[in-house]
Amino acid sequence: MFLYDKVRLLIASGESVKNTLLVLFVALPLLVTTSRGDDLLKGSYRFENNGWIYVHLEGTPDRLGYQHGYLLSAEIDDLLRILKPFLKHTTKRDWEFYRAAAQRILWPKIDSEYQREIDGIVAGLMARKVKADRWDIVALNALEELPYYYVPWLDKQKRRRPSTKSPGNCSAFVATGSYTKDHRIVIAHNNWTNYATGSRWNIVFDLKPEKGFRILMDGLPGVITSDDDFGVNSRGIMITETTITGFELFDPNGSPEFYRSRKALQYSSSIDDYVGIMLDQNNGGYANDWLIGDNKTGEIALFELGLKEHSVRRTKDGYFAGANFPVDPKLIKAETNFDVNNPMSSPNARRTRWEQLMAEYKGKIDIEAAKRMEADSYDVIEKEPGPDERSLCGCVDQSPRGVPEWEWGKYFPGGTVQAKAMDATMAEKMQLWAALGHPCAPDFVAADFLKQHPEYGWMRGLLRDMKTQPWTLFTIGMKPNP
Repeated sequence: MFLYDKVRLLIASGESVKNTLLVLFVALPLLVTTSRGDDLLKGSYRFENNGWIYVHLEGTPDRLGYQHGYLLSAEIDDLLRILKPFLKHTTKRDWEFYRAAAQRILWPKIDSEYQREIDGIVAGLMARKVKADRWDIVALNALEELPYYYVPWLDKQKRRRPSTKSPGNCSAFVATGSYTKDHRIVIAHNNWTNYATGSRWNIVFDLKPEKGFRILMDGLPGVITSDDDFGVNSRGIMITETTITGFELFDPNGSPEFYRSRKALQYSSSIDDYVGIMLDQNNGGYANDWLIGDNKTGEIALFELGLKEHSVRRTKDGYFAGANFPVDPKLIKAETNFDVNNPMSSPNARRTRWEQLMAEYKGKIDIEAAKRMEADSYDVIEKEPGPDERSLCGCVDQSPRGVPEWEWGKYFPGGTVQAKAMDATMAEKMQLWAALGHPCAPDFVAADFLKQHPEYGWMRGLLRDMKTQPWTLFTIGMKPNP
């Protein structure tokens, strides 16, 4: 009766018989292991702390996925619920469009290890009676690259004006040598995005895969990579990134960025490893300036990855900062429409602020300084505190100017939704500090915002309150307080 219910649930969700059988081919060994699924969940657990959901997952790809889908079933269901109308409104494409792209363009180019993990997530959701199939989960994992890279590329192929643009999200840095207090690596990042998605970017993943290195990272429910990309592995590779604003290219024949970024964090023991994996069959999706640290050597790198263009800058004494500005002149000219001469733009203003802060904090950067910098709300154009679209920690919902490069209107409910920081000592222990909500502003209250801005009434039911939470320390193997 158990397997019958699973087949019926898959078919009822709209999955074809062929794909139902494919998913069950993966799920069957999992489902028959035990009548209750206890063996599949062995060693895995979740708990909540200051708004974060910490999940520990371990084992083979199938088991990792099953545990993920089972333990985060309610959160995955909720994220899919709000994502479908949000993308329909903002990109003018319905969810079936993204499911079809996931099946046709992305799935064939994912390694079998991660295909098994994704199907494991579906099996875990099935066990909790959540109606989602393989293509829902692949499309969810491609939350960044399909709407904001594939869609504009497709528009251009059809000679239409692009309906979306690559986003300009996040502020981050990595520093080492004479810039840090102990001359070792410090890395930090804050995540800018819309509040519908961002208020749900509250998972801390402790992954112990059968192969490769252990991972501690933040992330979204149902997604196998961090996606805003902050994490560390057990070989001391520390990573984060910020997107390249105005990026215009995509290669549908390449491999998905979400799969390559997960593989890179799981299997890299050096900066060169990370660069090599990300370059392999690069599709240009989610084009980023990657900030990478190797805790074994103290070396840091800025790895700028477009589609055809990329560059790597490395040092053992200095810093690299990201605020969505591209760096390499050749990439800027060939692959973006970024205006380097506009000091008023959010990326350029935040770049200036990073330069100011790095000069001010040189030799004094530690974990507490990193937290302060990621919460910095100073606007270099207005020469006063924000937070607004030009501050390192920003809140567009409080700014009348909006952010034109994102095509966000005035007072759009978006901005910094969380922040993370880590130093070398923490990386050795596989720890990170994380703060949910915008650390530079009070709580976001959805009902109050919608009352003041009825033009965003279409987001009613998608937005939820986002409380500003304290910085919280997370460690691999962490258990809830008794």
